[in-house]
Amino acid sequence: MNTSNKEQAVGVLAADLNGQDLRIGIVQARFNEEHCVALTTACIEELIKLGVSQADIKLVTVPGALEIPFALQKLVETGEFDGLVALGAVIRGETYHFELVSNESASGITRISIDSGLPIANGVLTCETDEQAQVRVQVKGADCAKAVVEMANLALALTPDIDFEIHPNEEQ
Repeated sequence: MNTSNKEQAVGVLAADLNGQDLRIGIVQARFNEEHCVALTTACIEELIKLGVSQADIKLVTVPGALEIPFALQKLVETGEFDGLVALGAVIRGETYHFELVSNESASGITRISIDSGLPIANGVLTCETDEQAQVRVQVKGADCAKAVVEMANLALALTPDIDFEIHPNEEQ
C-alpha cells in the first residue's frame, strides 16, 4: 500500500486558519515591556490577517509572566473566548529567578489550558539576552496567532454538537 492510499483511508482533519467569528483573549506581561508590546503587536496583526475581527480580540495586561496564568484563568471563567494567547518575555539574569519564572509560568499556562479545555498559545519568550528576544518577537507573536486560531478551530471541530429537542410533558 503506497502513502497516497493510506492517506485516503485515514480521515484527516486539516489545519483551519480561518479566524472569522473566533473570539480571542490575549494576556500580555508588562515586564520587559518593549518585547512584550512587540509580541502583542505581531500577534494582533496576524490575528486580523487570519480574519479575527478587532472587536473579537480582548487584551489584558499583567505585571509579569508569573501573573499570566491568573489572568488566563479569569478569562476562561468568563466563557467568552474560543482561545487565549499568553505573551511575555523572561530574560536570564544572574540568579535562579529566570528558571523559576520560566518554569512556573509555562506550567500554569499549560495547566489552565488542559483543565479548562480551552486552547492557549504560549508566547512567553525565555531568552538569554535582550538581543535574542528582539530577534524572536515578530515571529513568535505571529506564530501564537496562528496556533490559537488553528487550535480554537480544532477544538470547535472536535466538540460534538448538542442537538436535542426539549419536549414539555406531553399528555398521554
